[in-house]
Amino acid sequence: MRYYIIAGERSGDLHAGNLVRAIQQHDPQAEFQGFGGDYMESGGVKLTVHYRDLAFMGLVEILTNLNRISRYIGKCKADIAAYKPDVIILVDYGGFNRRIAKFGKKNSIKVFYYIPPKVWAWYQRRALELKANVDQLFVILPFEKDFFKRFDWEVDYVGNPVLDAVKAHIQDLQFLERNQLTGKTPLVALLPGSRRQELRTIIPLMAAVVERFPDRQFAVAAVSNLDKSLYGLLQQYPNVTFIFEDTYNLLQHAAAAIVTSGTATLETALFRVPQVVVYKASQVSYWLVKQIIRVAYISLVNLIAGKEVVKEMIQGKANPDDVSAELTHMLEDIPYRENMLQEYDRIIQILDTGSASDNAARLMTQYLKKAGK
Repeated sequence: MRYYIIAGERSGDLHAGNLVRAIQQHDPQAEFQGFGGDYMESGGVKLTVHYRDLAFMGLVEILTNLNRISRYIGKCKADIAAYKPDVIILVDYGGFNRRIAKFGKKNSIKVFYYIPPKVWAWYQRRALELKANVDQLFVILPFEKDFFKRFDWEVDYVGNPVLDAVKAHIQDLQFLERNQLTGKTPLVALLPGSRRQELRTIIPLMAAVVERFPDRQFAVAAVSNLDKSLYGLLQQYPNVTFIFEDTYNLLQHAAAAIVTSGTATLETALFRVPQVVVYKASQVSYWLVKQIIRVAYISLVNLIAGKEVVKEMIQGKANPDDVSAELTHMLEDIPYRENMLQEYDRIIQILDTGSASDNAARLMTQYLKKAGK
């Protein structure tokens, strides 16, 4: 069968790559083409566009790049029409992929959505739009199944691919030596995100925190496809090391972490690293988001737990004094640390339902065979 698969950022690329490999186990004749990144390409997907050209974050950045985004949507539609796939598989990246779902429906191409948009957080009525344009939804958070039932839609909960990725990780035993971190004070991981806009708002905050801890060792989870100048403020400190494309090994050795809200919060929890979650946006973007958000928390850790497990410091609260105080708390208050780790263990138990990639691949190929594809 011919699969057209779309992921628009690094985490989606990782999960899409794992899904592609799992589909190949169930459909050895599978052919893949699409928009994505290195993980997908290494799994056998012929890339038309790399996700680095698609990574826009925040309402303001999206609004200022509408023409560019529109061009890529048009290019994607033309590529799908030329490729003539049996199914379009959408992976996360809601703003872009919702439009492709409509295109697939209009052109009678089967549409599967793996890791759907977080419509439970805002614009909840968009669940009806998804239902109208998507043939089958594969969700990765336990509470999503009940959410979509409210719209009379039975969706498949397949487990969480982040847990799959963490389980599959093979530890680099030479990580500390290779990065000249052996014998240093307990390591604090800085996870500023993988998007330009995230770095512009979070790096200054992280630099100000580092300034307050000259005797602590910090390591930045950096990505190579972004301009290194975006990390500029952190490069001046001798107690800061940059770790490129190796976040999981960093987390395996971290005593605590400061994490930008997103998938990284869950990854940090699954590696059992105490963390404080930070988020900052432009005043306009933040005001707009505040008008539409429908959940009590922004981090996946707290959302899955249904309560505050980690501190979320948003906008004005994401300041050097408060973040530094929480970092000290996590490093020095042993009972506080242990309670957070126990809550992490409960989250792991909730999510551990086998391989999400394999569960999704198995169901996808079954649905296609049942439809006579």
